[in-house]
Amino acid sequence: MFKFWGDGSPESMGWVNSIVVRSTENFNWTFIFILAVVFYVYWTEIHKKNYEMIYAALALYGVHWLYEICNAIIAKIFGYPLWAVSNESTTFILLIGVCWELSMMFSLAGMISFKMLPADRSKRYFTKGGKKGISCKLLGALEMALLFALVESFLAGTSNHSFIWVYKWWGVLPVFITTYIPFFLASNYVPDMAPEKRKKFLIGIWGLDALLLVILIPLGVI
Repeated sequence: MFKFWGDGSPESMGWVNSIVVRSTENFNWTFIFILAVVFYVYWTEIHKKNYEMIYAALALYGVHWLYEICNAIIAKIFGYPLWAVSNESTTFILLIGVCWELSMMFSLAGMISFKMLPADRSKRYFTKGGKKGISCKLLGALEMALLFALVESFLAGTSNHSFIWVYKWWGVLPVFITTYIPFFLASNYVPDMAPEKRKKFLIGIWGLDALLLVILIPLGVI
């Protein structure tokens, strides 16, 4: 049921080689329903003026897109990505490592993580005996990162190859450390940044994402 590392097998390589990016062959109406749900969630938070939730969501989602672009570049250079999604598991593949359903989930993941923080976001744990302890934001990021890494492990073991890991050195541990921890650090810390610093971060990450997509997709790199 769970898969913890890539196996480097010809089967895994074959699954990746069969991926058709941005094909509408498996397209269906769930695409529209999921989009409507995401719009509803975002506009509900905006209507309530819960802008911190929007900042959290956009921070994580911007980092997510940068990672997906880098993953697609790795696939172009080295032949295989660090992670991939199969044609059979989705209605639409955006880039080799991310499908529509997964991307829309990540568009909300930052909100979910931020909502799970305590009302007092300055709270620290394990402060007994004069110890400084650990920030609730950091601990929350670690917990969410672990949860998502385990879910990805489950997806990597599904029969329709929802997630495909080719490289033997890539799996749950590197996903947890190098991918999900940065995702949730962004969602948990960016909303409380000084306004000018937060603005620079969001404009910078989304500007870079947009620039890379506009250049690399027409060139056939990703």
